[in-house]
Amino acid sequence: MDAHASLEFEIRRLIAAVGPIPVSQYVALCLTHPVHGYYVTRDPLGAAGDFITAPEISQMFGELIGLWSAAAWKAMGVPENVRLVELGPGRGTLMRDALRALNVTPAFRKALVVHLVEVSPALERVQRETLAGSAVMVHWHRDLSEVPAGPVIILANEFIDAIPVHQAVRQEDGWHERVVGVTAAGNFTFGVRPEPIPHFGRVLPKSVREAPFGSIFEWRPDSLAFEVGRRVRDKGVALMIDYGHTESEVGDTLQAVGQHAFADPLIAPGMVDITAHVDFQAFGTAAESMGAAVHGPLEQGEFLMRLGIEARAEALKATALPAKKTEVEAAYARLTQSGRTGMGRLFKVMALADPAIGPLPAFEG
Repeated sequence: MDAHASLEFEIRRLIAAVGPIPVSQYVALCLTHPVHGYYVTRDPLGAAGDFITAPEISQMFGELIGLWSAAAWKAMGVPENVRLVELGPGRGTLMRDALRALNVTPAFRKALVVHLVEVSPALERVQRETLAGSAVMVHWHRDLSEVPAGPVIILANEFIDAIPVHQAVRQEDGWHERVVGVTAAGNFTFGVRPEPIPHFGRVLPKSVREAPFGSIFEWRPDSLAFEVGRRVRDKGVALMIDYGHTESEVGDTLQAVGQHAFADPLIAPGMVDITAHVDFQAFGTAAESMGAAVHGPLEQGEFLMRLGIEARAEALKATALPAKKTEVEAAYARLTQSGRTGMGRLFKVMALADPAIGPLPAFEG
């Protein structure tokens, strides 16, 4: 029995035993089941995988994030021992490019130790290959809480969107949690709990409470935001980059991707990536409640322009062959512009920091 069939069997057996399960539980099983989970069993990135992230599009992205980290370190007061942490580091490409860019700031390279937070054994193996021979010490962890205390710079690119999302549907008698069940024909299907979530409307943002009946509201646990906020409130900063919305709103953004195309999240569990948009307002509010200062969010295109991506692209093209020049131009457009394939507007960038640090690079004014 293949991994897809095994996981589907386990989910069906669970639903038969306890009834329809919350969307968040279904997604968690699909992504992180210890044996058959999507992230546990494969390297999903790149042309040969299911999707591509900004660091894989161009070296410019990781280089600029590295230089941003160096500038943030200076704003922190240049601590002698700083933890450079990346959450969900993919293939290690962003960190590799960031560390290469930091050759121009030897004092920062000397002060930092890299900590990578990764739950996928498959991706950790790739990261070790990517960063082999690095002059900087690198440690791996399964959770942010395992990273030693002290001055910290946290980076997270397309990490929050992979945290399983909860969904609730507004009906006349309140908000009902959305669930996954099995039809009489044996297919997975969405449904709702028969009873509304007690007092749910009271905790929703004002912009959401009176949404039309049938509206879907999505939320994630605040645990990551609390932990990041706690870590940065004392001599720390964090940079969170993801696709999503700047203000809390209703809408069904749950989506699955396989082989660079959209897929049905209820078909082939464990074989496709399942994500949902990030609510930056909710994340920032939760981190702020722990004492962190919130900067932004900015659209990714604006953020990268403020960091100098245009000049970096021109510098790369100046010494490149024609084919490489075209590649750099295409990457620049995809990272900064809007449109069907552009990431510049859909992706947002938020920074969190110790309130004593003051303005951060690209977020001034």
